[in-house]
Amino acid sequence: MLTENNTPMVHMFELHGLRLALDVESNTLHILDEPAWLALSRLKDGADREEVLRELGLAFGGRTAAAVMQEIDELRGRGLLFGAPALVPQGNEDVVKALCLHLSHDCNMRCSYCFAGTGHYGGKRSLMPEQVARAAVDFLLRESKGRRHCEIDFFGGEPLLNLEVLKKTVAYGRERAGELGKILKFTVTTNCLELGEAERAYLNAENISLVLSLDGRKEVHDRLRRLPDGSGSFDLVLPNALRLVRERDGDNYYLRGTYTGYNTDFDADAEAMIALGFKRISLEPAVLPPEHAAALSERHLAVLYAGYERLARQLWQMETRGERVYFFHFELDLKQGPCVRKRSAGCGAGTAYLAVSPDGTLYPCHQFVGLAEFAAGHVTAGRNAAVLAPFGQVGPDRKEACRSCFARYFCGGGCHAAAWLQNGRLEEPYRLGCLLHRKRVECGLYLQAMRMLSQVR
Repeated sequence: MLTENNTPMVHMFELHGLRLALDVESNTLHILDEPAWLALSRLKDGADREEVLRELGLAFGGRTAAAVMQEIDELRGRGLLFGAPALVPQGNEDVVKALCLHLSHDCNMRCSYCFAGTGHYGGKRSLMPEQVARAAVDFLLRESKGRRHCEIDFFGGEPLLNLEVLKKTVAYGRERAGELGKILKFTVTTNCLELGEAERAYLNAENISLVLSLDGRKEVHDRLRRLPDGSGSFDLVLPNALRLVRERDGDNYYLRGTYTGYNTDFDADAEAMIALGFKRISLEPAVLPPEHAAALSERHLAVLYAGYERLARQLWQMETRGERVYFFHFELDLKQGPCVRKRSAGCGAGTAYLAVSPDGTLYPCHQFVGLAEFAAGHVTAGRNAAVLAPFGQVGPDRKEACRSCFARYFCGGGCHAAAWLQNGRLEEPYRLGCLLHRKRVECGLYLQAMRMLSQVR
């Protein structure tokens, strides 16, 4: 079954002196001069082509007007401006591509913004037994069906508290995948406290990807990322993270931070990360209840927008000096992007991606773990289709708020967990998250445009 997504859409914006237009359906970025900006603006507003041509002629002369309109006509004819709405295949592919294994529902930190309740997800502190981890591997290899490449993310709590099970799971997973002609990619998300020499040697030797947690400046990090005794963790975390990155030549990792209402100047934390030597970074806004002292809200938007814009300009300035820094949410693929089904599916939570608690219970994603109404089966018994079915029906083509959003193909309808936790409905996106992501997309498009211009000059 196919459904038509939306009416044709072109998003126009200006950033750091550039006039840009994104044709949403074709995923094509256009850099505009003043005449093209005027023409496209008027056409977007519904003006007649001949009317626009006359206006251009009066403002810029007949020759320029004719040239601009000819180029617009050619781009429209090729489907690169006001592109036809995409037809989105409906229904679930019924293939699980990735699992998040909660190796540990315990943690050696007590971060006050932790969505997992300092690691235990509202239950008892526990570690995943080896037999459950092996069953999860078998589940993934079975439910991935004909797909060759699959992924497992070791998560917590702090997954390195269960290192021996992690090692045995990697060995078992690689052996079983090899027998089936499949390839398993492993990632560990860690707070770095357990990232000692032996742990780093193992992770490096096994070529396991790392997501390292650090919130930027020492005072920002230590305010919320504390040890059980209440002391800060920055001075323990940083050396381990730096050693790991040096040992793998600055590759196969991301340094992930969280920003809150306490550090709305989060771009200063990005600068601090870069100054420390990290070149692959991510800073995510905390999703907290409105009553939380550190919660972000729409009153912070102006300063947050400005922070993203400053960060985009700084990253471009560094890039021109040959110092490329990868900021996760600015890394957009306009040339070899995925098909419309994938662009609409987003992270795949509840469909292609599932989480596994220490006892083997399946959930739509790691942020739903511990919510009884979202328990979706067991690794030994299979998926509960009734629980997971709604997740196949909440792509951007199904959400009213997404229909008029230019960034819908860059987020897949937003975070389903944030939608549920903030609004109590999967169908209603988390508005603040949407607004911030739109700005991140604009900044990513700006960087793409600057790279395009640098190749022309």
